[in-house]
Amino acid sequence: MPTLIALAGLPGTGKTSIAQALTRRMGAVLLRIDAIDAAIWQVDPAREGQGESYLIAGAIAVSNLGLGLSVISDCVNPWPVTRDVFLTAAAQAGARHLGVELICSDPVEHRRRVQSRISDLPGFRVPSWPEVLARDYLPWCDADLQIDTARTSISDAVTRIAQALG
Repeated sequence: MPTLIALAGLPGTGKTSIAQALTRRMGAVLLRIDAIDAAIWQVDPAREGQGESYLIAGAIAVSNLGLGLSVISDCVNPWPVTRDVFLTAAAQAGARHLGVELICSDPVEHRRRVQSRISDLPGFRVPSWPEVLARDYLPWCDADLQIDTARTSISDAVTRIAQALG
């Protein structure tokens, strides 16, 4: 059964690295919100932070789930309303939904990751450490799975997610 795996977590927690490795392992469709945002901002820089990218990703998810493909959403996914976009997309397509929150419990490591990031997307600016700390992010208390990337390697995180899928 196709599954929508919705990742969540602050920048620098390893979402993109895990999403890419999981996509390769599963042969799934990757929906990277940063790529959608970068394209929107190239057309209209004033649109930064407006949230259209979540609705676009949800619509693309429904289309791919309907084709029988699993989908992985790679995004901060900071609030219940953004998480509901993916829950609704899975329901609309008759697919499973797995919510995975990634955290980095080691603040020194988290800061190092954020400060060493370089954007691989034209038009996308990675956030600074103060911007990450100031980010409005609500912990996902009822996520199906929570992974601490300060203590879990990318390959082990992918294995845990795959095991949660059954």
